[in-house]
Amino acid sequence: MARKTSLSLENLAALGAEKLAQIILDEAQNNAPFRKKANAALAGAKGAEAVAALIDRRLAALEKARAMVAWEKEKDFAADLAATVEAIVKELGQADAALAVERLLRFIDTHANVFDRIDDSGGRIQDVYFHAGEKVPELVEKLAPEDLARLPKTLTKSLGADSHGYAPRIAATVAPLLPEDALAEWNRTLEAAGADDHYIAVRQAIAEARGDLDLFLALEDKRPDWRQSPLRAAEKLLTAGRLDEALVRARREHRGGIAYASAADLAEGRIKRPHDLQRVDLEARILEAKGDRKAAQSLRWEAFESTLDPRPLRDYLQKLGDFEEDDEIARAFALAEASPHAYSALAFLIAWPNIERAAKLVLAKAGQWDGRHYGPLADAAAAMEESYPLAASVLYRALLNDILGRGKSQAYGHGARYLAKLATLAEGIAESKNIDNHAAYVLRLRKNHGRKVGFWSLTETKPKR
Repeated sequence: MARKTSLSLENLAALGAEKLAQIILDEAQNNAPFRKKANAALAGAKGAEAVAALIDRRLAALEKARAMVAWEKEKDFAADLAATVEAIVKELGQADAALAVERLLRFIDTHANVFDRIDDSGGRIQDVYFHAGEKVPELVEKLAPEDLARLPKTLTKSLGADSHGYAPRIAATVAPLLPEDALAEWNRTLEAAGADDHYIAVRQAIAEARGDLDLFLALEDKRPDWRQSPLRAAEKLLTAGRLDEALVRARREHRGGIAYASAADLAEGRIKRPHDLQRVDLEARILEAKGDRKAAQSLRWEAFESTLDPRPLRDYLQKLGDFEEDDEIARAFALAEASPHAYSALAFLIAWPNIERAAKLVLAKAGQWDGRHYGPLADAAAAMEESYPLAASVLYRALLNDILGRGKSQAYGHGARYLAKLATLAEGIAESKNIDNHAAYVLRLRKNHGRKVGFWSLTETKPKR
């Protein structure tokens, strides 16, 4: 049960209309977005046309504005834009979905002009437009058949005004909601409009909505190489049971796209692309659908062998017969431990997880870990602290040695925390041939880095001057 002073519908209603009106009026005096919400609600009481007229005035102002928006006003400007979207969706959308869809698309079309007026490096304004686009399908679902038939014309106009990819994404999400005759007419309109990739992408969405896989594939081949997605096409062909074509698409080179490097990859000097392992997974599933389980499994193992990524290994193990898994896991661990890519091997053993083997690997290569590779070493050290303090200490020392060795003053705070961890871990470590004891290590730090006052001032172990 709500407390008497809590904000609930029944408690607020008990205040009475006049008291609530005064509260709203007071807030509206100093809160422009709230004032716009209140005005929209008042207009809504007069009907859809009144709300539409109010929103039209706001949209016209957005379309005509040219003055730059100062950076300190960005938050208020974003709130103002969001209030306009809310008025369209909640007030106008409840009264007349067709009018709301038209205004919401018109609002989204203002993005190019708005982005020219403000430095939105933080993405706050872009988020407002993105979330506005997400609301379009919700309103479209409420449209009458005759309004749905007219919608493609409005969407095509938005495609022509788009500069940031909002309109193609909206059009693609709306296509499945349109009737067949509207989709067919829309496809003809876009085909006549030209070969711009925006139009082709939407035509692909239309083809998907109509179940026309051949048209989808034909359009895919018309897109620029860097825009094509062979894996997406191959997935659709696999679903359709067209396995030979699916395999050809899956094996097609994916040009362009985003490359990335995990922390372990950076340590090894390797770069992998996100779709590499996706391709392996898809190609293996296609091979299995064709009845070639052996080739599928070989592909998965080779992917693990070359990357030491646990994902293809897990897929490989899931497809094994009874009593085979233990031997293959042991083979995978042995492969990782023997790999020249020590950081990838360590990351694999931690992710699997097999912390015991990870600790053995750390100790076996105790003098080789480079503290510049913060990501895999810090993650591994944290995972080993409780059960394998000696191995964790090897990595924390590598990290600390690098910070002090390179004089990375901005990382001295991290270094001080590592030294504190080393002191705690030392309490659970017996004498070891792998590393000096903690006291000897601290003495060496004092000797080599005693003048780095910025570091020592952050620790409890002050060097002698």
